[in-house]
Amino acid sequence: MRPSARICAAVLLAEFVWPAALAAQTPAPIRIGATASQTGVYAMDGQTLLRGYQLCIKHTNDKGGVLGRRLELLAADDESDPATAVRLYEKLITHDKVDLVLSPFNSAVTDPVANVTEKRKMPMVAPIASATSMYKKGRKFLFSVSPPPDTWLEGLIDLAAKRGLKTVALIHPDDLGGRTIAQGTRELAKRKRLEVPFIEAFPPGSTDFSTVLTRVRDVNPDVLGAIPGSTEAAVAIVRQLKALNVNPRMYGAAGTGGGSLYELLGRDAEFVYGAVAWLPELVDLRAGGLIPIARQYPGVREFAAAYRREYADADLNAFAAAAYGGCQILVEAIRRAGALGGAKLRDAIVKMDHNTVFGAFRVDREGVQVAHKFVMSQWQDGKRAIIWPEELAPSTPRFPTPPWSQRR
Repeated sequence: MRPSARICAAVLLAEFVWPAALAAQTPAPIRIGATASQTGVYAMDGQTLLRGYQLCIKHTNDKGGVLGRRLELLAADDESDPATAVRLYEKLITHDKVDLVLSPFNSAVTDPVANVTEKRKMPMVAPIASATSMYKKGRKFLFSVSPPPDTWLEGLIDLAAKRGLKTVALIHPDDLGGRTIAQGTRELAKRKRLEVPFIEAFPPGSTDFSTVLTRVRDVNPDVLGAIPGSTEAAVAIVRQLKALNVNPRMYGAAGTGGGSLYELLGRDAEFVYGAVAWLPELVDLRAGGLIPIARQYPGVREFAAAYRREYADADLNAFAAAAYGGCQILVEAIRRAGALGGAKLRDAIVKMDHNTVFGAFRVDREGVQVAHKFVMSQWQDGKRAIIWPEELAPSTPRFPTPPWSQRR
């Protein structure tokens, strides 16, 4: 072979061998499977969950990944349907061969999916799904990030009792999460010596609350506590409270502290109490003040700024922070376990006492979050004021809520 031909052959060989050698040296990504409700009744909030997952994956990869490997998120739309979610997780695990999983949006969808991941002994971190009954089934591989639902409206009940109110009405979706929150709130009210003369469920996904709110008006409670189940429902309830002239002295809702509430309702959102596990306003409470942000919410300012850059038109709320924090917990567990195996990863999560942008994380032996507490806010002059718990709150409630006829 002529010298020029040998050189050409060597160059051609290098063109094929060098990329192959590089590929052989680059470890395969860690594949994480999840579903998020991008359509159906939970679509708005499910998309927020997905954004939180995606941003955490991006930031982890920007910092070099974990165990020397990048992360890859395989996300599918479960259409807000439990059966669809079960089928998709089976596919993610058996066909797509994901290494790890993160949970769907809420308890109603996550509970049946947990049967799939439990059978496979795959730890599943659940940012939003926290219905207590899910964790009372002897499962070993399911872990909640949000506080248990039976405590979500604790702030509303505590504030009502301190102001001498006597009666509480509760409305909730007829699903696992809604029933759990309502029952827990009823027990909290009883302990504070408040009567609960009215509890009524509505179909999940409802936007017409005229019948149930007419009944609330007839009961005329001091306090109305609602578990809307979605941002759309939260907006509809306030609009129909006004249309039907229902005037509790306090109206509070669980899980609806998002900024979009005021954008959609305007001044009708004034005086509404919102119970959520996280608020963007926490970013503005300086370390050394009422809450040491740097310790309890490490990286929260950076997370908030990045989220607003990445998703400029999207609401930055508790669902986004919980999803990001849940992903952080999974990443930290991988680091501590040094492996992806189910048992080692599970043990790392069980032993974890860790702070994320969402706040503190620690679980009991059943996988229930025990380190995190909800905060109560109230819309005041177009801004969310944190009003409970008292050791955290820089503001005080505006009480009582004036009747609709007296508002400007």
